[in-house]
Amino acid sequence: QVRLVESGGGVVHTGGSLTLSCAPSTSTFVIYSSNLMGWFRQAPVKEREFVAGVTWRNNQKYYGESVKDRFTIYRVAAENAIYLRINSLKSEDTGVYFCPRKSNLYGYTDESKYDEWGQGTQVTVGE
Repeated sequence: QVRLVESGGGVVHTGGSLTLSCAPSTSTFVIYSSNLMGWFRQAPVKEREFVAGVTWRNNQKYYGESVKDRFTIYRVAAENAIYLRINSLKSEDTGVYFCPRKSNLYGYTDESKYDEWGQGTQVTVGE
């Protein structure tokens, strides 16, 4: 059963902006204070790439080097939701975006360290 749901993807023009959302699909899914919530993306024929992460307890944020100037991750604890704001979209931002959960912040760029994944939301950037 998929317990995290990503949304907000779509077809957007180069230079535009988009905000992706992620939330549990059931009220029984818990994001613990020790958890880190991440955003990964997978472009066609490429490996999955870490783009951003945020610790649930103290809102510490981490970004992939290639996106840190254009991506903003934030969480709304009261909503149990995580968002990813993407500005100045480029064609290379095209891909499926995932919002997985990790037990803690160590090794946050390693996708194998995450224990819960959603099905992702597709972002397509075109002219």
